[in-house]
Amino acid sequence: MILEILDTYEKMSDRAAEIFKESVNRNPEIVLGLPTGSSPVGMYKRICDDYKRGELDLSQTTTFNLDEYIGLPPEHEQSYHHFMATHLFNCVNLRPENIHLPHASAEKKQVACEEYEQKIQKAGAIDLQILGIGRNGHIGFNEPGNPFESRTHVVKLHQETREANARFFDSLKEVPEYSITMGIKTIMRSKRILLLATGEKKAEAVKKTLYGPISPEFPASVLQLDPDCRILIDKAAGKSLEGDTRYLEA
Repeated sequence: MILEILDTYEKMSDRAAEIFKESVNRNPEIVLGLPTGSSPVGMYKRICDDYKRGELDLSQTTTFNLDEYIGLPPEHEQSYHHFMATHLFNCVNLRPENIHLPHASAEKKQVACEEYEQKIQKAGAIDLQILGIGRNGHIGFNEPGNPFESRTHVVKLHQETREANARFFDSLKEVPEYSITMGIKTIMRSKRILLLATGEKKAEAVKKTLYGPISPEFPASVLQLDPDCRILIDKAAGKSLEGDTRYLEA
């Protein structure tokens, strides 16, 4: 793994957008794995700005999002379909047929998982998978205890995860209990992985990702096994790493 610590969230977002743009310009037909949540919002804004300046063309690019709530229609303002449309898809020239997010009613969720996994496999390995991380170490919605061998699957969200996401809803009761997510094995098949973390609340999760025991009980620890994983954090998220330079880029 390679660790980059940037001074601020803004500089971390700049660096993430730079890696995104370089990757697309090098391979316009790239297959991208995309996250939601607060960490990538700054990156997405900069990508939209790059596109408006004519510095980025996504017309040949394919995207797969990590996850989606079960039970929210795509047009719901807290669905990840809506999040991605708001922060990225509506401002760039991705072709609609090249945009993929999991979606299912409760009755057809298992079929939806199988179909989504098949689409990913048909597209070939994801070239660049971008991740966020939860305070409990979840990547995608792979909660503690999810096996490393999992592919796209249904997951029951931990109470901690639902409480963390409740700020986006009117109440905790409205936060869905289940989601569809790419599994750990699906994520780890990616050719390159870029993990983003920001803020002091993520500091302990970052430390465990880098140095903790590799265990499904802390899903992000599996990234220690990835030969091409880069972690971008701001100084606040690196608070628990003071004085430790083992993974810092020279």
